[in-house]
Amino acid sequence: MTEHFLEEDYDLAHLEVTPGQPGGSKPVDLPILHGTMGPPVLDIRLLYSETDCFTYDPGYTSTASCESKITFIDGEKGVLLHRGYPIEELAERSTFLEVAYLLMEEDLPTEEAFRWFNQSITLHTMVHEQLRNFYSGFRRDAHPMAIIVGVVGALSAFYHDSLDIHDAQQRLIASHRLIAKMPTIAAMAYKYSIGQPFIYPQNDLSYAENLIYMMFATPAEPYKVNPIVAKALDKILILHADHEQNASTSTVRLAGSTGANPFACIAAGIACLWGPAHGGANEAVINMLKKIGHKDRISEYLKRAKDKNDPFRLMGFGHRVYKNYDPRATVLRKACQEVLAELGYKHEPLLELAMELEKIALEDSYFIEKKLYPNVDFYSGIIFKAMGIPTSMFTVLFAVARTAGWIAQWLEMIGDPSQKIGRPRQLYTGHTQRNYTPLDQRKP
Repeated sequence: MTEHFLEEDYDLAHLEVTPGQPGGSKPVDLPILHGTMGPPVLDIRLLYSETDCFTYDPGYTSTASCESKITFIDGEKGVLLHRGYPIEELAERSTFLEVAYLLMEEDLPTEEAFRWFNQSITLHTMVHEQLRNFYSGFRRDAHPMAIIVGVVGALSAFYHDSLDIHDAQQRLIASHRLIAKMPTIAAMAYKYSIGQPFIYPQNDLSYAENLIYMMFATPAEPYKVNPIVAKALDKILILHADHEQNASTSTVRLAGSTGANPFACIAAGIACLWGPAHGGANEAVINMLKKIGHKDRISEYLKRAKDKNDPFRLMGFGHRVYKNYDPRATVLRKACQEVLAELGYKHEPLLELAMELEKIALEDSYFIEKKLYPNVDFYSGIIFKAMGIPTSMFTVLFAVARTAGWIAQWLEMIGDPSQKIGRPRQLYTGHTQRNYTPLDQRKP
């Protein structure tokens, strides 16, 4: 395939394709699609039928798999927009449930709309009582992510009245149920792992407050949620709510393209998020800090991080998408400082180490030149640690937040008339056709 050239005033891209068959090269014109923001896109839907050629794009890093109006990212400029609103403004001025509404409903809610949405979520926070028995089937030392993958997938066995994806009302009910029940399911997974009784949600608490309450309250005494901690958690939920077509979101869309019910689709997204290369980054930050161990060893590990031949990597710095500063990290850095001050963790060794590492790395010429700034995972991991949340729950809380984005993406996919069942192709490099040899005639 020869090089093609794109110009802004061209409607078509002209390619000369040589398929390796008699007849030589074949010209083909591909439409160029323009979004409201971002680079133009080559429409290759007819490429195979016209040229007998596929495209090869491992990881789909240069492929737009769908059209979307939800989230826009400009990694070079450090921009993240939800429905056009900058993430910094949403995190500072909005709430997680407002952002969830925005992602699903295309605009920020009016006061009346938000009262309705907030009430709907609040009234769906409890789970079917028989789900308590479902938890008892897991070992006490089961990873909380393993538990919530199973429990969320099992919701389809308890809520039969919201499984018809072609019914708009059922889609709405299922969407609200998933957003509402995720904190309850997550908190129950935590309580089960530490052998404490489950705590029911309270209708007078906010979304973030309820999550904290269900995780840390006990029946033995009253529990008051710290408002600064709750505010920081709400920011974390907002900052993780959606992030364009990442691995887990693409998984939700792929599962949804088959017509699977919404509970199964979200369970698939949770399973994908579980991977350490995706949702486990903030957990990796804490593990890295434990490995460094003390402030006196920071220079040693920074030197190792600069050595390409050393397997050690500085976790929580830089980002695959953002080639500049992660805009979410800017917001969370302030929240992190507020939480540490509120909870009095100025002299906690691990958190003290994290702050010193941040300071040194931000002043180091190598990291400045490479633009390896602290990302959202660095600060969220520190906040979770300060809150007393175990590392095994970090990715679970990520899943709680991302459910809002998954739901919005799933709803958009269902309503897209051009959406088809996902079916990636491949570049086959195995054996050509060969004949079967009987077992007694095969040679070593």
